[in-house]
Amino acid sequence: MIASATARRRRPPVLPGLPLSLGLASAWLGLIVVVPLAGLLVAGLRVPAAQLVQALADGRARAALALSFGAAGLAAFVNVVFGTLLAWVLVRYRFPGRRLADALVDLPFALPTAVAGIALTALYGPHGWLGAPLGALGLKVAYTRLGIVIALVFVGLPFVVRTVQPVLADLDPELEEAAASLGAGRLRVATAVIAPEVAPAVLTGFTLAFARALGEYGSVIFIAGNLPGRTEIVPLLIVIRLESYDYAGAAALGLVMLAVSLLLLGALNALQRWSQRRAQPAEAGRGA
Repeated sequence: MIASATARRRRPPVLPGLPLSLGLASAWLGLIVVVPLAGLLVAGLRVPAAQLVQALADGRARAALALSFGAAGLAAFVNVVFGTLLAWVLVRYRFPGRRLADALVDLPFALPTAVAGIALTALYGPHGWLGAPLGALGLKVAYTRLGIVIALVFVGLPFVVRTVQPVLADLDPELEEAAASLGAGRLRVATAVIAPEVAPAVLTGFTLAFARALGEYGSVIFIAGNLPGRTEIVPLLIVIRLESYDYAGAAALGLVMLAVSLLLLGALNALQRWSQRRAQPAEAGRGA
Protein backbone atom coordinates (compact mmCIF):
# COMPACT_ATOMS: atom_id res chain seq x y z
CA MET A 1 0.00 0.00 0.00
CA ILE A 2 2.89 2.35 0.81
CA ALA A 3 4.51 1.57 -2.52
CA SER A 4 1.30 2.29 -4.43
CA ALA A 5 0.84 5.60 -2.58
CA THR A 6 4.42 6.56 -3.42
CA ALA A 7 3.84 5.68 -7.06
CA ARG A 8 0.73 7.86 -7.15
CA ARG A 9 2.67 10.78 -5.69
CA ARG A 10 5.43 10.38 -8.27
CA ARG A 11 3.05 10.07 -11.21
CA PRO A 12 3.49 13.08 -13.49
CA PRO A 13 0.46 15.42 -13.56
CA VAL A 14 -1.77 15.58 -16.62
CA LEU A 15 -1.55 19.37 -16.76
CA PRO A 16 1.80 21.18 -17.22
CA GLY A 17 3.97 21.32 -14.14
CA LEU A 18 5.09 24.34 -12.18
CA PRO A 19 8.05 25.42 -14.37
CA LEU A 20 6.08 25.50 -17.61
CA SER A 21 2.93 26.99 -16.06
CA LEU A 22 4.89 29.64 -14.17
CA GLY A 23 6.91 30.51 -17.27
CA LEU A 24 3.85 30.92 -19.48
CA ALA A 25 1.98 32.92 -16.86
CA SER A 26 4.96 35.19 -16.24
CA ALA A 27 5.51 35.76 -19.97
CA TRP A 28 1.85 36.61 -20.50
CA LEU A 29 1.76 38.93 -17.50
CA GLY A 30 4.92 40.64 -18.70
CA LEU A 31 3.60 41.23 -22.22
CA ILE A 32 0.17 42.47 -21.12
CA VAL A 33 0.99 44.45 -17.96
CA VAL A 34 4.68 44.94 -17.21
CA VAL A 35 5.93 45.97 -20.67
CA PRO A 36 3.30 48.73 -21.28
CA LEU A 37 3.81 50.14 -17.77
CA ALA A 38 7.57 50.03 -18.20
CA GLY A 39 7.19 51.87 -21.50
CA LEU A 40 5.22 54.61 -19.77
CA LEU A 41 7.80 54.86 -17.01
CA VAL A 42 10.69 55.06 -19.49
CA ALA A 43 8.89 57.69 -21.58
CA GLY A 44 8.26 59.76 -18.48
CA LEU A 45 11.82 59.51 -17.23
CA ARG A 46 13.14 60.74 -20.57
CA VAL A 47 11.38 64.06 -20.05
CA PRO A 48 13.35 66.57 -17.94
CA ALA A 49 12.05 66.89 -14.40
CA ALA A 50 11.52 70.63 -14.76
CA GLN A 51 9.34 70.05 -17.80
CA LEU A 52 7.27 67.45 -15.96
CA VAL A 53 6.73 69.80 -13.03
CA GLN A 54 5.76 72.59 -15.38
CA ALA A 55 3.26 70.32 -17.12
CA LEU A 56 1.64 69.39 -13.81
CA ALA A 57 1.64 73.00 -12.62
CA ASP A 58 -0.47 74.03 -15.60
CA GLY A 59 -3.88 75.27 -14.48
CA ARG A 60 -5.73 73.01 -16.88
CA ALA A 61 -3.86 69.93 -15.62
CA ARG A 62 -4.43 70.83 -11.97
CA ALA A 63 -8.14 71.34 -12.60
CA ALA A 64 -8.39 67.98 -14.37
CA LEU A 65 -6.54 66.19 -11.55
CA ALA A 66 -8.71 67.81 -8.88
CA LEU A 67 -11.89 66.91 -10.76
CA SER A 68 -10.85 63.31 -11.44
CA PHE A 69 -9.78 62.58 -7.86
CA GLY A 70 -12.67 64.48 -6.29
CA ALA A 71 -15.36 62.96 -8.49
CA ALA A 72 -13.89 59.47 -8.12
CA GLY A 73 -13.78 59.77 -4.33
CA LEU A 74 -17.33 61.10 -4.12
CA ALA A 75 -18.67 58.42 -6.46
CA ALA A 76 -16.89 55.68 -4.50
CA PHE A 77 -18.36 56.99 -1.23
CA VAL A 78 -21.87 57.03 -2.71
CA ASN A 79 -21.37 53.49 -3.97
CA VAL A 80 -20.19 52.33 -0.55
CA VAL A 81 -23.37 53.63 1.10
CA PHE A 82 -25.94 52.48 -1.43
CA GLY A 83 -23.97 49.49 -2.72
CA THR A 84 -23.71 48.05 0.79
CA LEU A 85 -27.42 48.66 1.30
CA LEU A 86 -28.21 46.94 -2.00
CA ALA A 87 -26.00 43.98 -1.11
CA TRP A 88 -27.79 43.68 2.25
CA VAL A 89 -31.21 43.65 0.57
CA LEU A 90 -30.14 41.05 -2.00
CA VAL A 91 -28.69 38.75 0.67
CA ARG A 92 -31.22 39.06 3.50
CA TYR A 93 -34.57 39.42 1.73
CA ARG A 94 -36.59 37.49 -0.83
CA PHE A 95 -38.90 39.57 -3.02
CA PRO A 96 -40.36 39.49 -6.53
CA GLY A 97 -37.75 40.57 -9.08
CA ARG A 98 -34.80 39.80 -6.81
CA ARG A 99 -33.01 37.73 -9.46
CA LEU A 100 -33.50 40.51 -12.00
CA ALA A 101 -32.13 43.11 -9.58
CA ASP A 102 -29.16 40.88 -8.84
CA ALA A 103 -28.46 40.47 -12.56
CA LEU A 104 -28.77 44.22 -13.23
CA VAL A 105 -25.94 44.88 -10.78
CA ASP A 106 -23.54 43.33 -13.30
CA LEU A 107 -24.84 45.41 -16.22
CA PRO A 108 -22.02 48.02 -15.99
CA PHE A 109 -19.54 45.15 -16.36
CA ALA A 110 -21.05 43.98 -19.65
CA LEU A 111 -22.19 47.29 -21.12
CA PRO A 112 -19.60 49.16 -23.23
CA THR A 113 -18.69 52.37 -21.45
CA ALA A 114 -19.38 54.49 -24.53
CA VAL A 115 -22.90 53.06 -24.70
CA ALA A 116 -23.37 53.83 -21.01
CA GLY A 117 -22.22 57.40 -21.60
CA ILE A 118 -24.62 57.90 -24.50
CA ALA A 119 -27.50 56.41 -22.49
CA LEU A 120 -26.78 58.61 -19.46
CA THR A 121 -26.49 61.70 -21.65
CA ALA A 122 -29.80 60.95 -23.33
CA LEU A 123 -31.41 60.33 -19.94
CA TYR A 124 -30.04 63.41 -18.16
CA GLY A 125 -29.77 65.73 -21.16
CA PRO A 126 -31.83 68.93 -21.43
CA HIS A 127 -34.62 67.02 -23.20
CA GLY A 128 -34.14 63.65 -21.46
CA TRP A 129 -36.64 61.77 -19.33
CA LEU A 130 -34.95 62.92 -16.14
CA GLY A 131 -32.99 65.89 -17.46
CA ALA A 132 -36.06 67.87 -18.52
CA PRO A 133 -37.92 67.75 -15.16
CA LEU A 134 -34.68 68.30 -13.24
CA GLY A 135 -33.89 71.26 -15.49
CA ALA A 136 -37.30 72.72 -14.74
CA LEU A 137 -36.34 72.60 -11.08
CA GLY A 138 -33.09 74.42 -11.84
CA LEU A 139 -30.86 71.33 -11.53
CA LYS A 140 -28.68 70.64 -14.55
CA VAL A 141 -26.96 67.25 -14.72
CA ALA A 142 -25.60 66.70 -18.21
CA TYR A 143 -22.42 68.61 -19.09
CA THR A 144 -21.71 69.37 -15.44
CA ARG A 145 -19.61 67.85 -12.67
CA LEU A 146 -22.73 66.27 -11.24
CA GLY A 147 -23.13 64.32 -14.47
CA ILE A 148 -19.56 63.07 -14.15
CA VAL A 149 -20.22 61.80 -10.62
CA ILE A 150 -23.39 60.02 -11.76
CA ALA A 151 -21.50 58.30 -14.58
CA LEU A 152 -18.77 57.20 -12.17
CA VAL A 153 -21.36 55.91 -9.70
CA PHE A 154 -22.88 53.84 -12.51
CA VAL A 155 -19.61 52.14 -13.48
CA GLY A 156 -18.40 51.61 -9.90
CA LEU A 157 -21.51 50.17 -8.24
CA PRO A 158 -20.85 46.48 -9.08
CA PHE A 159 -17.44 46.56 -7.43
CA VAL A 160 -18.92 47.41 -4.04
CA VAL A 161 -21.94 45.10 -4.27
CA ARG A 162 -19.98 42.07 -5.46
CA THR A 163 -17.30 42.62 -2.81
CA VAL A 164 -19.67 43.04 0.14
CA GLN A 165 -22.35 40.55 -0.93
CA PRO A 166 -20.43 37.29 -0.24
CA VAL A 167 -19.27 38.56 3.15
CA LEU A 168 -22.86 39.30 4.16
CA ALA A 169 -23.93 35.90 2.85
CA ASP A 170 -21.34 34.17 5.06
CA LEU A 171 -22.25 36.23 8.13
CA ASP A 172 -23.89 33.94 10.68
CA PRO A 173 -27.35 35.30 11.65
CA GLU A 174 -26.96 33.57 15.03
CA LEU A 175 -24.46 36.27 16.03
CA GLU A 176 -27.12 38.91 15.53
CA GLU A 177 -29.71 36.83 17.36
CA ALA A 178 -27.35 36.29 20.28
CA ALA A 179 -26.65 40.03 20.53
CA ALA A 180 -30.37 40.80 20.35
CA SER A 181 -31.12 38.22 23.06
CA LEU A 182 -28.63 40.00 25.32
CA GLY A 183 -30.58 43.22 24.95
CA ALA A 184 -28.75 44.93 22.08
CA GLY A 185 -30.89 47.12 19.86
CA ARG A 186 -30.79 47.15 16.07
CA LEU A 187 -28.32 50.02 15.95
CA ARG A 188 -26.06 48.30 18.46
CA VAL A 189 -26.18 45.05 16.51
CA ALA A 190 -25.38 46.86 13.27
CA THR A 191 -22.41 48.77 14.71
CA ALA A 192 -20.96 46.15 17.06
CA VAL A 193 -21.68 42.87 15.23
CA ILE A 194 -22.21 43.49 11.52
CA ALA A 195 -19.99 46.49 10.82
CA PRO A 196 -16.70 44.95 12.05
CA GLU A 197 -17.30 41.86 9.93
CA VAL A 198 -18.01 43.71 6.70
CA ALA A 199 -15.55 46.59 7.21
CA PRO A 200 -12.66 44.98 5.25
CA ALA A 201 -14.99 44.18 2.33
CA VAL A 202 -16.45 47.69 2.38
CA LEU A 203 -12.99 49.27 2.30
CA THR A 204 -11.96 46.93 -0.51
CA GLY A 205 -15.08 47.82 -2.46
CA PHE A 206 -14.41 51.52 -1.95
CA THR A 207 -10.84 51.14 -3.23
CA LEU A 208 -11.95 49.16 -6.27
CA ALA A 209 -14.72 51.62 -7.10
CA PHE A 210 -12.33 54.56 -6.65
CA ALA A 211 -9.72 52.98 -8.91
CA ARG A 212 -12.32 52.16 -11.55
CA ALA A 213 -13.74 55.67 -11.47
CA LEU A 214 -10.31 57.29 -11.60
CA GLY A 215 -9.47 55.68 -14.92
CA GLU A 216 -12.93 55.88 -16.49
CA TYR A 217 -13.11 57.47 -19.92
CA GLY A 218 -15.89 56.26 -22.21
CA SER A 219 -18.93 56.86 -20.04
CA VAL A 220 -17.70 60.28 -18.87
CA ILE A 221 -16.70 62.11 -22.03
CA PHE A 222 -20.26 62.15 -23.38
CA ILE A 223 -21.99 63.48 -20.28
CA ALA A 224 -19.16 65.75 -19.07
CA GLY A 225 -19.21 68.31 -21.87
CA ASN A 226 -15.37 68.37 -21.66
CA LEU A 227 -15.04 72.06 -20.82
CA PRO A 228 -11.35 72.88 -20.13
CA GLY A 229 -10.81 73.71 -16.50
CA ARG A 230 -14.37 72.77 -15.53
CA THR A 231 -15.51 69.32 -16.72
CA GLU A 232 -12.35 67.87 -18.22
CA ILE A 233 -11.04 64.65 -16.67
CA VAL A 234 -7.43 63.43 -16.65
CA PRO A 235 -7.80 60.55 -19.16
CA LEU A 236 -9.32 62.93 -21.71
CA LEU A 237 -6.62 65.54 -21.09
CA ILE A 238 -3.95 62.88 -21.69
CA VAL A 239 -5.51 62.11 -25.09
CA ILE A 240 -5.66 65.83 -25.90
CA ARG A 241 -2.01 66.28 -24.93
CA LEU A 242 -0.98 63.41 -27.20
CA GLU A 243 -3.02 64.76 -30.11
CA SER A 244 -1.30 68.13 -29.59
CA TYR A 245 2.15 66.43 -29.54
CA ASP A 246 2.62 67.57 -25.96
CA TYR A 247 4.34 64.36 -24.89
CA ALA A 248 5.75 65.91 -21.72
CA GLY A 249 2.29 66.90 -20.50
CA ALA A 250 0.85 63.48 -21.36
CA ALA A 251 3.76 61.68 -19.68
CA ALA A 252 3.47 63.80 -16.53
CA LEU A 253 -0.23 63.04 -16.15
CA GLY A 254 0.38 59.39 -17.00
CA LEU A 255 3.04 59.08 -14.30
CA VAL A 256 0.67 60.56 -11.73
CA MET A 257 -2.04 58.07 -12.66
CA LEU A 258 0.49 55.21 -12.61
CA ALA A 259 1.71 56.19 -9.15
CA VAL A 260 -1.84 56.37 -7.83
CA SER A 261 -2.64 52.98 -9.38
CA LEU A 262 0.35 51.40 -7.65
CA LEU A 263 -0.70 52.94 -4.33
CA LEU A 264 -4.22 51.59 -4.77
CA LEU A 265 -2.82 48.16 -5.60
CA GLY A 266 -0.78 48.22 -2.41
CA ALA A 267 -3.85 49.30 -0.45
CA LEU A 268 -5.87 46.41 -1.88
CA ASN A 269 -3.19 43.89 -0.94
CA ALA A 270 -3.00 45.32 2.57
CA LEU A 271 -6.79 45.14 2.94
CA GLN A 272 -6.81 41.52 1.78
CA ARG A 273 -4.12 40.56 4.30
CA TRP A 274 -6.02 42.39 7.03
CA SER A 275 -9.20 40.57 6.12
CA GLN A 276 -7.42 37.21 6.20
CA ARG A 277 -5.92 37.92 9.62
CA ARG A 278 -9.35 38.86 10.96
CA ALA A 279 -10.91 35.70 9.52
CA GLN A 280 -8.37 33.29 11.00
CA PRO A 281 -9.24 33.87 14.69
CA ALA A 282 -12.95 33.70 13.90
CA GLU A 283 -12.54 30.36 12.11
CA ALA A 284 -10.40 29.03 14.94
CA GLY A 285 -13.06 30.06 17.47
CA ARG A 286 -15.81 28.32 15.51
CA GLY A 287 -13.68 25.22 15.16
CA ALA A 288 -13.10 25.08 18.89
